[in-house]
Amino acid sequence: MLRSETEGDPARRAAALAGLAAYQRAPRPERPPPPPTLARHGRARLLDYGGDGPPLLIVPSLINGPEILDLLPDLSMLRWLAGQGVRPLLLDWGSPSADERGLGIAGHVETLLLPLLRGLGEPVLLAGYCLGGTMALAAACRHPVRALALIAAPWRFAGFPEVARTGIAELWSQAGPLVERLGLLPLEVLQSGFWRLDSRRTIAKFEAFGAAPPDGLRTARFVAMEDWANGGPPLTEAAGRDLAETLFAADAPGHGAWMVGGAPVTPATLACPVLDIVSTTDRIVPAASAAGLGTRITLDLGHVGMIVGGQARARLWQPLARWLVDQAQSSAR
Repeated sequence: MLRSETEGDPARRAAALAGLAAYQRAPRPERPPPPPTLARHGRARLLDYGGDGPPLLIVPSLINGPEILDLLPDLSMLRWLAGQGVRPLLLDWGSPSADERGLGIAGHVETLLLPLLRGLGEPVLLAGYCLGGTMALAAACRHPVRALALIAAPWRFAGFPEVARTGIAELWSQAGPLVERLGLLPLEVLQSGFWRLDSRRTIAKFEAFGAAPPDGLRTARFVAMEDWANGGPPLTEAAGRDLAETLFAADAPGHGAWMVGGAPVTPATLACPVLDIVSTTDRIVPAASAAGLGTRITLDLGHVGMIVGGQARARLWQPLARWLVDQAQSSAR
């Protein structure tokens, strides 16, 4: 990818490699202290961020870890939300083993998310980010919740550009033999696919990082985000196949054919209020893939930038908190 993007421009190639080396050498920032575990089910657990207010269960994607929502002590959406009138509970999916190779995306909802939801003993506020929003929507169709917030959550996979859907199909075709042997889809395989969605930007960000003057805060944030993006547990074999074939290729959710709990998921049957947050500049989850439910907030921030970027608090955290508190108060009347 580097050779392709910098063909005929050795200065750019050298600058990108210098930025990559600077990232590799940079000290790793200190992570926030881990919150206590409220509940466990199988390998999954709920992390309790405290706060006064109704519980808000937040479902991250299966792809990459949940740390992006609690990235640094001074850059944590969850710790900020804990002071805004809700009690955030983060679902940590844990790391699957090869013994779980047959557990698909729907299976994660059925055997991990729904039992944890039921174990809370009361309808809660539910939110999901990225693929976690897709799964949260399915869970809300199977268990009553006070309200549902979707953050950059794909549902209509036909809304992805054809190049992205083709790229996922090619990636799965190439990785299939390896995944079959391992029983798992390594995160590194998926990350290479994300790079190809915007290879120009991937190279440019390392060029910029290497050329920028020293700045401790900027470096800490860049390193923390890149470490998160390039790390995380693998997917089970079945979840990888579901992602490529059931979601991206067949668009089963968008066609009302995605089976969870023995029946198709039909968002139109949801009885709870829904907030759908989308971005017109999200290259990972385009706005055209959103479910189109309830109240919509439209941003012009990147997929990760909307969570941890410089405008994240004003543009996403604050309106999300206001909406959640309003829904909690309305349901309590």
